[in-house]
Amino acid sequence: MIELQLTDDHEALVQTVREFAQKEVAPYIKEWDEKQYSSPDIFKKMAELGLLGVCIPEQYGGAGFDYISLGLVCEELEAVDTFLRVAMSVHVGLNSMTLYTWGTEEQKQKYLVPQAKGEKLATYGLTEPGAGSDVVGARSTARRDGDEYILNGEKMWISLADYADNFLFYAWTDEEKRRKRDHTGMSCFIVERTMKGFTSGTINGKMGIRAGNTGYFSLQDVRVPKENLVGEEGEGFKIAMFALEQGRYTVAAGATGVIRASRDASVAYALERETFGTKIANHQLVKQKIAEMEADYWMSHLLWARAGWLKNEGRPSGRATSLAKWQATVRSEKAASMAIEVHGANGYSNDYPVERYLRNCKAAVIYEGTRDIHTLMQADWALGLKKEKPARKMLPAWKPAESGAGAH
Repeated sequence: MIELQLTDDHEALVQTVREFAQKEVAPYIKEWDEKQYSSPDIFKKMAELGLLGVCIPEQYGGAGFDYISLGLVCEELEAVDTFLRVAMSVHVGLNSMTLYTWGTEEQKQKYLVPQAKGEKLATYGLTEPGAGSDVVGARSTARRDGDEYILNGEKMWISLADYADNFLFYAWTDEEKRRKRDHTGMSCFIVERTMKGFTSGTINGKMGIRAGNTGYFSLQDVRVPKENLVGEEGEGFKIAMFALEQGRYTVAAGATGVIRASRDASVAYALERETFGTKIANHQLVKQKIAEMEADYWMSHLLWARAGWLKNEGRPSGRATSLAKWQATVRSEKAASMAIEVHGANGYSNDYPVERYLRNCKAAVIYEGTRDIHTLMQADWALGLKKEKPARKMLPAWKPAESGAGAH
């Protein structure tokens, strides 16, 4: 049974993150967005609150909360701005949760513990200049040389590319399988920024998420010890898909925050703005837009919460997570657009936050699986052409002792 009541811990966490975002982000985000920069110190403050390891068990330096908690954090952060939720997605969802599930004990102690404590930042490198949704179109390679692997390749559109200390790098370890587009020839490695042959750079001129760092990193004959292989050789594709599911979950929850922010901004403006001798809140078509945002918010919230509940229970959650990501991101784009219309000409100006919401939310329709990819996946599941199978390694069933985790 899904419990629809938040625990006291969940409520306290929401309040903590909401206060943090309002104090440390909201007053500065307009300036950061314009300058396409934010201070790295913000991540230290997130670490102090335990957010960078919110759902990593305490034995590995985390706060030990559940998946619903991760979703709540992402929704609260993105209700103010997307860039901090993106950091949660790559640091926690794509990297740390992957290491916790697939990493060796040595890898967890060396990399996961400092990441969960926020002493190190981490990200994920799958997308390449010529390979996005087509994962097996990647060209990066890893060649075994004694007790080391020699890595070569370039990854693109990497969040925290200039800030992260640790990177997950996906590459082909079997050249023949690469030519055949057989994904069992891909492997996953942990790479450190300080390794010789590693370089990174920034992508400027983005449409949105301008306060967040996005870039690329390149490996030229980078040598990593064989102990930095995550899983076994040939398991890279499986690991990448596992990681993407966790990332999709954070994106779904974050996009729900955009819907809520768009709704709240529209409500406040509608109750203040007057046209034709009355508050625009009294105009039926304005009411219709706000009503649609309200419905879209709750539908999206319940979808990601259901996915989180399945994860808490240790059940297969790929289908639910895909649906939540697809619907929440599409509805966030719709909500942000309607919010601009409610604001009229003012919505087209950065004097109000809604134009930033629209610029920011567009990226989420693309990354972690485009809307087109998720549309096809959902159709295949519904038609019985795709079967959801238990993951090779399921995440643990984390349940707070006080009560079952749930969604409000």
